[in-house]
Amino acid sequence: MTTSRSEAARPSRQTPTLIPDRDCPLCPRLVAFREANRAREPLWHNAPVAPFGDIRARLLIVGLAPGMQGANRTGRPFTGDYAGDLLYATLLEYGFAKGTYQARPDDGLTLVDCRIANAVHCVPPQNKPLPVEITTCRQFLIANLETMPKLRAIVALGRIAHDSVLKPLKLKASQAPFGHGAVHQAGAFRLYDSYHCSRYNTNTGVLTPDMFRSVFAKVKADLD
Repeated sequence: MTTSRSEAARPSRQTPTLIPDRDCPLCPRLVAFREANRAREPLWHNAPVAPFGDIRARLLIVGLAPGMQGANRTGRPFTGDYAGDLLYATLLEYGFAKGTYQARPDDGLTLVDCRIANAVHCVPPQNKPLPVEITTCRQFLIANLETMPKLRAIVALGRIAHDSVLKPLKLKASQAPFGHGAVHQAGAFRLYDSYHCSRYNTNTGVLTPDMFRSVFAKVKADLD
């Protein structure tokens, strides 16, 4: 079978980029912070953190950004800091993970019907990304949403994660206000809100383990 010149010249459909390059130049402030971290801690990951879990999962958890001592150090989302202790214990309890979480990427823990990504892929100074950085990095979150063929449920950990998924879900803020335990319908998808499982939120009582578990209990019941 022959191929015409016009067919040969036609570009093939490319797979969306799911994660920034290791030396992504898009956010100058984060680039400078990354380079400083590499100089200080050369054995750390110190690069954009890839999503964790099967792309065919029905559940996507969206966090804020890698923690300095957590994912920025280990290279796996929510691995190595307190937020991961609570998150992975909860995922294990509700069957969204199996194995033993030992706060390192080679602990053998695997996710079950679940994937974890961040709104911002690089660690920001003081754990506070700027609005322009959130907007710039949203293209990678959108790519992850678009390439999950079985996606049905999204858990947003905190307001920034919540706001980051509204646009790709074609929801207005007035239609889906953030609130812990809130559930928003977006076509075939459901968006579940939770306060972020940070040490600050749990230490101040903004989020208790029971409050956090209740969100995933609801997700589990809806998916089953």
